[in-house]
Amino acid sequence: MQVRTGFNFEELYLWHDNRGGAGTFPPGLTVQPGEHYENPETKRRLKNLLEVSGILEHVIGLKSQSASLDQLELCHTLEYIHKVQELSNTQGGQAGIGVPFGVGSFDIAALAVGGVIATAEAVWNSKVTNSYALVRPPGHHAVAHQGMGFCIFANIAIAAKWLMKTHGVKRLAVVDWDVHHGNGTQDLFYESNECLTISIHQDGLWPPQSGDFSERGVGRGAGYNLNVPLPPGSGNGAYIAAFERIVLPALVSHEPEIIFVACGFDASVNDPLGRMMVTSSGFRAMTRMMINLASDLCDGKLVFANEGGYSLSYVPYCGLSVLEELTGVKTSIIDPNLGKRDGIPGQVLAPHQEEVISQIAQSIKLSS
Repeated sequence: MQVRTGFNFEELYLWHDNRGGAGTFPPGLTVQPGEHYENPETKRRLKNLLEVSGILEHVIGLKSQSASLDQLELCHTLEYIHKVQELSNTQGGQAGIGVPFGVGSFDIAALAVGGVIATAEAVWNSKVTNSYALVRPPGHHAVAHQGMGFCIFANIAIAAKWLMKTHGVKRLAVVDWDVHHGNGTQDLFYESNECLTISIHQDGLWPPQSGDFSERGVGRGAGYNLNVPLPPGSGNGAYIAAFERIVLPALVSHEPEIIFVACGFDASVNDPLGRMMVTSSGFRAMTRMMINLASDLCDGKLVFANEGGYSLSYVPYCGLSVLEELTGVKTSIIDPNLGKRDGIPGQVLAPHQEEVISQIAQSIKLSS
């Protein structure tokens, strides 16, 4: 089967203004002004490397249309939507915990939602085999009544619910490998047995007291939420083991008709907001496992949407490795970090990481 990969990117995504700052702190007399972690440059540099590599010649461009009010309401309260819209039309403000934004950001965030919807519909309708939405702002922390952690709207959750509402999709899955817990996606599907939500993340990082294995869903959704909190310092070995022994078996059991991947790159060894050690070869391996599984389960229907990732030097190479796997095209670009990072101590599965993975894998078997 010839693979056709859809790709969505809009220049306006990079125009989302999160009011500068210094890391995640507002500047002031004791905090020197600097640059916010979630700034446009990581996505811009990723897009630039994709272009330089030539891989964009092998994708099908998919345009974004701004998400409608009806689409946004699939996951968010009308009060919250109107609040963000009103502030965006005037002076900007706060969408929630850690989500400053400026004039016009409502329109850009709605366009980002539309980008994920466009890529999801193209995959579901078999216009493309799989897809990648290079969107900004991210979405996996946003909950119904507020934004969180740089996220304004729940990009993936809205696209998933849109497919369920308008295209008759009955079973979906979301796999989130961002270094932070995908609390928003979890919350929005916590009572659903139609969407299996899986988050593999650094234990206890963010949000606080969020992402424990005990959070399994409630009501009809009991057992349909799965958290894999890995110890800080986990590298390629731990992530691949967690995929092989937890993530992939859970997906096989659920039999989704389409799979979304919340593709954050902040579990990388170079990221300033995480303490994990994944390299581009680790992201490549996880992508390959997802492709192989989706090919068996759902005709290859995979929708990747960009989430976090804050290393200016490393996000581009991690992103390129994912696109190379999705398209099946190997470019001439070589990640200059691989020789230094893949062989450092900590990349092999460690005993304490093995213990966590074994406990979760065994718990799933006992409850299935």
